[in-house]
Amino acid sequence: MRQLTEQEIRAAFVNRTKGEVKRLSLPRDLADRPWDDLDYLGWRDAQAPDRAYLVTELDGRPTALAARCPAPAFWGARRSMCSVCLTTHVGGVSLLVAPRAGRAGQQGNTVGIYICGDLSCSLYVRGKKDAGVGARLHETITLEEKIQRMMANLSAFVAKVSG
Repeated sequence: MRQLTEQEIRAAFVNRTKGEVKRLSLPRDLADRPWDDLDYLGWRDAQAPDRAYLVTELDGRPTALAARCPAPAFWGARRSMCSVCLTTHVGGVSLLVAPRAGRAGQQGNTVGIYICGDLSCSLYVRGKKDAGVGARLHETITLEEKIQRMMANLSAFVAKVSG
């Protein structure tokens, strides 16, 4: 993913009003993010940890979503799988729920997906972050194919929210 500016990120939101976008908290470490290893930018609001944000490219332009994402629940030894990158975690998967864009969102319609609680799917797929023993299933597909699958899963979610 190419490095995005604060202005590009704020202009990319599809499911928030301009006033809400102006007030939301962006990560302070934008310049320090591992942009070369990211396929999307995800972060939690430092002031409200149950708020999460995702920015990815859809149809060649940045598209951003605001969502609710409670901290991952730790249910003992129960494993859950991220629907985006297919990494399994012991208690490290959260339900990300985003209001739909436009009138549907104003009427309270939402779309949800199970995602890595720290929003670091790109790093798990690349092996830059470790979710523990057995977190990544052995697959015979290439890294590029894993990245394409992850982005197809995320793009389908973003399209449901923005469409």
